[in-house]
Amino acid sequence: MLLRRKAFSSGREQGYTQSSRRAANVRVQVGRRESLAAALVLLPASANLQPAVAAAQQGERSKYEPMEALKGKDYGKPRMTYPDYEMTPSGLQYKDMREGSGDTPRQGDTLLVDWDGYTIGYYGRPFEARNKPKGSSFEGSDKDFYRFVLGQHTVIPAFEEAVATMKVGGIRRIIVPVELGYPNNDYKKQGPKPTTFAGERALGFVLGNQGMIDKTLLFDIELMRILK
Repeated sequence: MLLRRKAFSSGREQGYTQSSRRAANVRVQVGRRESLAAALVLLPASANLQPAVAAAQQGERSKYEPMEALKGKDYGKPRMTYPDYEMTPSGLQYKDMREGSGDTPRQGDTLLVDWDGYTIGYYGRPFEARNKPKGSSFEGSDKDFYRFVLGQHTVIPAFEEAVATMKVGGIRRIIVPVELGYPNNDYKKQGPKPTTFAGERALGFVLGNQGMIDKTLLFDIELMRILK
């Protein structure tokens, strides 16, 4: 009888032990499932985290003027903003020097404009004069007005964006960051281009410089006429 009780007790303990092991295994499996589910929930957040950080870093870098000598650095010359200028989402700053009273151009219109340009980020040197001489190196009195078709992207992005909302007769001054200027810092790839050798040298020196030169440009644009 005693042997039976011991055998029964021993069997019951073994049963408890096996049941405990099974319960522990179930808890471990449940714990693994919960951890896996949590990981799956967190994966999208983790995947979106890196672009968000990259975007923040990109926004931090965009505070400085792009310069070849400081490429990849987290410091530099801060971008200038002017309180009396309007700023578009693209980063273009503009100010209307004279409001026009004529029509506003549409995509596909051929526009006749007069313009001048300055390397405002580097000593403010002129590289084009508005239909009149500006300094002994510029012979602009007889130059033709500039023509281009709005929407064909034959001019730099800043130039096209600025003219698109002007009215005939208006004069608009724009401050052009590198991103909206000449592609690859090459004024030969898009207009408007300097019409004098002196202008080409002045603009080419700034755009082609690999040192710490601010390549921000300033343009004055007068919308003369819309050629239908």
